[in-house]
Amino acid sequence: MIQVCEVGPRDGLQTEKRRLSVDERVEMINRLVGSGLRYVECVSFVRDDLVPQMAGAEQVMARVTRVPGVRYAGLVLSAGGMERALTCEALTDVHVVVAASDTFNRKNAGRPTQEGLERLLPLIERARVAGKRVTGLVATAFGCPYEGEVAARRVLDIAAAYFDAGVEGVTLADTTGMAHPLQVRAMVRLFSDRLGRTPGLHTHNTRGMALANVFAGLEEGVRHFDSSVGGLGGCPFAPMAVGNACTEDLVHMLHSMGFRTGVDLGALIETAEWVQDRVGRTLDGLVMKAGPLPIALA
Repeated sequence: MIQVCEVGPRDGLQTEKRRLSVDERVEMINRLVGSGLRYVECVSFVRDDLVPQMAGAEQVMARVTRVPGVRYAGLVLSAGGMERALTCEALTDVHVVVAASDTFNRKNAGRPTQEGLERLLPLIERARVAGKRVTGLVATAFGCPYEGEVAARRVLDIAAAYFDAGVEGVTLADTTGMAHPLQVRAMVRLFSDRLGRTPGLHTHNTRGMALANVFAGLEEGVRHFDSSVGGLGGCPFAPMAVGNACTEDLVHMLHSMGFRTGVDLGALIETAEWVQDRVGRTLDGLVMKAGPLPIALA
């Protein structure tokens, strides 16, 4: 079984020109869960003036229809964000993130990588004590739009610190779509060899390689992938960072290859069309346009 983490309500919406209301975001999450997705990154606990698309995170979580067995996650970058996250009863998971490049982390979180990591690590234990599962994300793990190449050692050191702090898993993020399949294969293999664990992958389709990078990860044993309905996504602090791997395209590919996801592809496509109507622009997903091949597996 492949674990698909839907990040559309968070990563997907954070750069959209049309800001969805709290009620629309709640309905989006409920529809995604209704399609069979069992892991959704719903909100980000950041300042409203910096990312206004994520305003009202607590209200969103208070109104979501909770379904047993579904993981509802929120992104946290600071102590203040963690304070807010821990007030949300519906939140089952906390995602913490630090970028492997100093320049990007300064733009995203206001401080260099090491300082950001040192501030985040104590928060992991706070979340665990509060009964939340924690996943650590390493942004710019495959390259930085400002600094270029990122040393694998920096990525592995951050991941090791996360594991030492007690995270359930680590996801490597190709934040601006700079990775290629051979690079992904090499990084996942190095990660597994050095740390004895397999990472998750968070891919962006900036240069059309998101699903190719997913496939490279699959071949190396990755079984957790982040994706966004309709191919929504981007980062407000990264130039030319377009959407994530498209969830319905990812699910269609996985089903075609014989993998199980537990997702109803037809219902997911309907949700993608609903989201497209709400954001008011044509989304990048291809399966929602061409239709799925006749596949029985789900």
